[in-house]
Amino acid sequence: MIQQTNTHFKESPFNLDNENAYQTWRARKLENYPSDLSKLVVEINDLQQLTRAEHEAILACCRVANMAIFSSTIKKDKSIFRELGKQLGLTQLDNNMCADDDSITSLTVAQEGMRQTYIPYTNRPIHWHTDGYYNSLDKQIYALLLYCVHPAQQGGENALLDHEIAYILLRDKNPDYVHAFMQPYAMCIPPNVIEGEEIRPTRCGPVFSIDSNGNLHTRYTKRTRSITWASDEITQAAVKCFENILESDSAYIFRGTLQAGQGLLSNNVLHNRSGFTDSELPNQQRLLYRARYYKRIANT
Repeated sequence: MIQQTNTHFKESPFNLDNENAYQTWRARKLENYPSDLSKLVVEINDLQQLTRAEHEAILACCRVANMAIFSSTIKKDKSIFRELGKQLGLTQLDNNMCADDDSITSLTVAQEGMRQTYIPYTNRPIHWHTDGYYNSLDKQIYALLLYCVHPAQQGGENALLDHEIAYILLRDKNPDYVHAFMQPYAMCIPPNVIEGEEIRPTRCGPVFSIDSNGNLHTRYTKRTRSITWASDEITQAAVKCFENILESDSAYIFRGTLQAGQGLLSNNVLHNRSGFTDSELPNQQRLLYRARYYKRIANT
């Protein structure tokens, strides 16, 4: 549950009234920040049984950048994928509408059914977002786990931006933008209606919030349709500024394409996906497994 009026918030560097804490945290955050995505790659021998060194390497990356790229041998068994999450304290899976029966989603191009109406199940580009931005505030997505079984034949690149870095870049531009993004009705997603039936009601909430442990949480989408931003001038300026940050050539934005056996572990950082071309061979088409969790990666 998102909290704003607690002790952690008062002490938090993300509290706009605590400038000293922010400047201390900001300097520490940027001091040894990775220069590129290769600095966040962790080789794993057995996804089901992390060694102490592998586990610590993953946590070290996530503590610095809220994400890690892991590389292993190719596994198609989703139970292995689930076991990896458990070793990092990730057990509360989000059983979203298009997830498989085990609450883990198979991301591949859908040829029929409801999935083909949603962009993640097509080969079209996906704008910048955090996962589950349309979830209710008591079921926010704090961690995301992706695993590549087959990459696309061409394309499918992800851009990744640590949401704490995005916060810094926006706050340094204008703290009032951050204040606007912390308001309870900053960003609203209209209801999802299919054939006259409301599948999901309108969901409103802040872009930036502080969880009960004092961590920064971000819910965001750059979608241009089916979204309502607060109409005041400062929020509109904040939206434009944030979009400019995301579309910039900032050295803090990492880009890469997951290859077979590689995955992304993150505290739901900002990300997008380029369009792609699939193989004509059915068993070689792009397939990623995705798990969303209601808690952050443990000890990060």
